[in-house]
Amino acid sequence: MTATPETTAAAPDFRLIDSTLRDGSHAISHQYTVEQVEAIVKGLDGAGVQVIEVAHGDGLGGSSFNYGFSAVDEMKLVEAAVNSTTNAKIACLLLPGIGTVDDLKRVRDLGVGVARIAVHCTEADITEQHIKMAKDLGMEAIGFLMMAHMNSPEGLLEQARLMESYGADTVYFADSAGALTTNGVPARVAEIVGGIDVPLGVHAHQNLSLAVANSIAAYEEGARNLDGTSAGLGAGAGNCPTEILAAVCEKNGIVSGVDPLKLMDVAEDITRPLMTRQQVIDRAGLILGYAGVYGSFLLHAQRAAERYGVSQADILLELGRRKVVGGQEDMIIDVALELAKKHAEAEVTV
Repeated sequence: MTATPETTAAAPDFRLIDSTLRDGSHAISHQYTVEQVEAIVKGLDGAGVQVIEVAHGDGLGGSSFNYGFSAVDEMKLVEAAVNSTTNAKIACLLLPGIGTVDDLKRVRDLGVGVARIAVHCTEADITEQHIKMAKDLGMEAIGFLMMAHMNSPEGLLEQARLMESYGADTVYFADSAGALTTNGVPARVAEIVGGIDVPLGVHAHQNLSLAVANSIAAYEEGARNLDGTSAGLGAGAGNCPTEILAAVCEKNGIVSGVDPLKLMDVAEDITRPLMTRQQVIDRAGLILGYAGVYGSFLLHAQRAAERYGVSQADILLELGRRKVVGGQEDMIIDVALELAKKHAEAEVTV
């Protein structure tokens, strides 16, 4: 174990939410075990992480043919997380249309205190029922706007205000494709922070290698909730690595409330050994950010490419041109089949 320096009791400057056990599930095809959940939760909790998110990668109810089946029932994983934490709150993410209000009730009964209600960045109007239900259940409700690069700062503010009007305690925007730059993030944060009365959060991805920089830029513009994952485990090329974010914050004089060295231990000793592939920005990962493609499409596109004998990169580029969003996973197969047909026709004409 790494030696831990003395820590101060200063109040954190922002709240850190770790999504290793939800977004990270994408990177390992939703194969978390109870033992892995327990180990990661205990490690993150011991490092001072305030909120730990647990669910299928596509949220409650996501275990399915379309999104991939979980190795273990997600309710068992949620229960294991709740039973393994001493201080951190456990959160769950829910996408209306995938998860239900009954799912919210079940996780609340298990001890989950935070509900993140996630939709595409132009569809806040469909979160009303779920945000209000979360509040009625006594949970903290967070509105979560995905694929934020596909909406303008002004458009995101309009969506954030809707979520606030439904009772959201915090509103997030997620750079789900890792497509935003250090220009795009501050512009969106500044617009939203100036127009709502609840805190703003930012969820960054690493496809353009900007997750940490974008998170720091978001903080500097007024975001007071930031997401990360241990060792960057997550969809696409991964998420903002929690341990790196904490280390950069400390060097910049930003109080994170977490212990960077303990987070490094979690990443090295627990998270990395369970990875089926290291989180690197390879060609496909970079294309996600370049073309603005939903991060969880990465492995789906890889499997389709192998099955139909076409290029994964070509699939992702075409998905970007079509502006396909989360929930349209069936389009990956359609695109792969179209590309295979074109290749076959080209061979005939040669």
